[in-house]
Amino acid sequence: MQIMLISLAFIVSAVCAGLMGFAIQRGATCTVAAVDEIVGKRRFNRLISMLEASLWVAGGLLIAHTLHVLPTMPPGYAATYLTVLGGVLLGLGAYINGACVFGAIARLGSGEWAYVVTPLGFYIGCLTVGPIFSPPTPTKLATGSPLFDSAMWLAALFAAFMLYRITSPMTRVWSPHTATAVIAITFVVILLSIGGTWAYTDVLVDLAHGMAGSLIARTALLVALFAGALVGGYTGGRFRSPRVSVAQLAKCFVGGAMMAWGTLLIPGSNDGLVLIGMPLLRPYAWVAFGTMCVTIAVAKIATGYLQGEPALQQA
Repeated sequence: MQIMLISLAFIVSAVCAGLMGFAIQRGATCTVAAVDEIVGKRRFNRLISMLEASLWVAGGLLIAHTLHVLPTMPPGYAATYLTVLGGVLLGLGAYINGACVFGAIARLGSGEWAYVVTPLGFYIGCLTVGPIFSPPTPTKLATGSPLFDSAMWLAALFAAFMLYRITSPMTRVWSPHTATAVIAITFVVILLSIGGTWAYTDVLVDLAHGMAGSLIARTALLVALFAGALVGGYTGGRFRSPRVSVAQLAKCFVGGAMMAWGTLLIPGSNDGLVLIGMPLLRPYAWVAFGTMCVTIAVAKIATGYLQGEPALQQA
């Protein structure tokens, strides 16, 4: 009976991971794209949708806590200069790569095979962060998340918000808001199914450091995530498989490595920050994600000026 329950939990998690990959691809969910939209079009739609994903996760966690089914949450960390440095590296890596860790999945789902190198670069970055930066052990916070200090009425408020979002009319099926809502919901379901948090960058970090706890099952979820993205790209008519250049491979590798450095210095990549650190109201997660966004914006604007087409003047 216990084996059947474990198998059922894994099947549910695998389906949710695949649906998450599908939503990431269809919704073009990416921090780089969100910042591009702000700088180039003066619109905040994609960024707001990413923040809304954090709100969905926070609501799900709070409801699970109220129902006493919430597993142990990961610890928070103190915000230090390494948090800011990590955010800068995460932003620069995403900009060089042309996509954040979410966006790399979407690009793979579209048949842009150069982005296969991004996880490889991330893995190598995990192996080299120690020799390059020699970072001290991150300081864990002794206190729990302030999210769970909220009263039960806040959980009801979140439930009402979710119901409103589900029933409100949509401009198109896979808008950024819809996609990030699906990503958040599937993340919470996976969290409750496997009894802990799961982010695909965490799997790569653990692979690099030989941490074998549930690694086979978590790697299988990683495969399901990429498979879902491929299905999303193919069924959405976005699968184009362009020619892969050496320059693009180099950018993806370097960008992936830099994102890994930033991830381990913070610690946490933008998927983990958006889906667990920020919903838990951890200050370091908000600082790191904000620094990442500002870094991408500065890099985009600087590149625009160097190319004679200031990003701030783009439509």
